[in-house]
Amino acid sequence: MTPAVTPAMNCGWTRAAIGLGSNLGDRQAFLDLAVDRFAREAGCLVRIVSDTVETDPVGGPPQPSYLNAVMVVETVIDPRSLLVVGQDAERIAGRDRSREVRWGPRVLDVDLLAYGDRIIDDSDLRLPHPRALERGFVLRPWAQVDPEYLIPGIGLTVAEALAQWVAAGHTLS
Repeated sequence: MTPAVTPAMNCGWTRAAIGLGSNLGDRQAFLDLAVDRFAREAGCLVRIVSDTVETDPVGGPPQPSYLNAVMVVETVIDPRSLLVVGQDAERIAGRDRSREVRWGPRVLDVDLLAYGDRIIDDSDLRLPHPRALERGFVLRPWAQVDPEYLIPGIGLTVAEALAQWVAAGHTLS
């Protein structure tokens, strides 16, 4: 009998950070739906999910406040396929990207923030997420669940990035 493969066995498993946001409908239920969708995906283990934070929208038209969270997963799924899992969660929640305003309200937004030490700069996927370091609603929950993660190409841990963001005069409200 072959033993079960676990991330601790270092068999190609990669740690990834995923941002979650919702500002329409039952916001917490939509965040929970996304976590559940990743948890049900073969080859993806949800390790920890941050507390939710309520934040004002950034950019876009006037809209309700968001609930945001970050989850850390360990996965054998490649980055693009992991992104597809997130987009599937958005679709299940009722998101239709073809009908929405850029940076407008949404039932669910799932962003791949980082994937191991990978740096990707393609038209359909950029890692680490290009705006993650500019957004307290990403940095604060991410620092709660994975403060020592070294952001590829940046040279800062998530905790250090959050400290710099705060030192630049941003508030965490």
